[in-house]
Amino acid sequence: MTLYSVIGAGVAGLAVATELVERGAEVQVFDPAGEPGAQSCSWWAGGMLAPWCEYENAEEPVLRLGQEAIAWWAGRTSVTKSGTLVVASKRDLPDLRRFARRTEQFVEVGREKVTELEPDLHGFGQGLFFEGEAHLNPRQALQDLYRGLKDKGVPFHKRLASSSLENAIDCRGLSAREYLYDLRGVKGEMLIIRCPDVEITRPVRLLHPRIPLYIVPRGEGIYMLGATMIESEDSSRITARSMLEMLSAAYALNPAFGEAEVLEIGVDLRPAFPDNLPRIRRLGRTIYANGLYRHGYLLAPALARGVADLALHNTHSEMVDEDRA
Repeated sequence: MTLYSVIGAGVAGLAVATELVERGAEVQVFDPAGEPGAQSCSWWAGGMLAPWCEYENAEEPVLRLGQEAIAWWAGRTSVTKSGTLVVASKRDLPDLRRFARRTEQFVEVGREKVTELEPDLHGFGQGLFFEGEAHLNPRQALQDLYRGLKDKGVPFHKRLASSSLENAIDCRGLSAREYLYDLRGVKGEMLIIRCPDVEITRPVRLLHPRIPLYIVPRGEGIYMLGATMIESEDSSRITARSMLEMLSAAYALNPAFGEAEVLEIGVDLRPAFPDNLPRIRRLGRTIYANGLYRHGYLLAPALARGVADLALHNTHSEMVDEDRA
């Protein structure tokens, strides 16, 4: 049996390894850290499975392929199917109307429905409710894929992979840029806060004049705030402006967030191609699966299926870069 070597234990690598193993392939995984962790940008993700919301500023494949993600993840980790609520302050209602024009599969909600959905939100008279969307805890999802692979006997090698590997599948994100010259890093910043006095049950997006900000519940009064999209490859620190905007957004949702405890500050670089869509390329003996951008958990299942089709059956999905493969 052919042995496939997956390089990288982030969301792309673990999803690819999982898809291959579930199709009966023999797989090994290489990652210097040995298992999922903060070394991967997917560790810092929001975990929103929100194809319709993301379509507001994304290409059509994100909408179409992203709709397959909820079922894929639900079969492998815990997924909360409670929808997404998009709100805006009164002065930003034109942004809410623009958001509505650019997407679909939502219902417009007024103050009474907003309050019914999220009683702890304050002062929002209009919103959009995307009932079909979902979210997950990214760190739990990574650990669940990792444990699932370990339980199936997949070895994880805590070291760099050899360049002489046969049937290698490179899922290293920006670390593969020496081979993927059109890959760039897009800076993302996030906060994890604790505020037991506020109970929000689903992802809430607050439209903002400069960037949309969101809050995702993690349970037990813990929330993820994110996330910026900055065309910068400086991942060393968060900017004061970004932190101020994220905390101000939380405060606008409920002033009790002003007393929240900041648990973590995360900064990392998302790998992206020029059109912000993922690509699968076969260069020599290696398949490269990369470019998930801000859609890691949303598009990783489709990326994994495309890699498995190419590796096992030489079938080219739409993600395969024909010009370079």
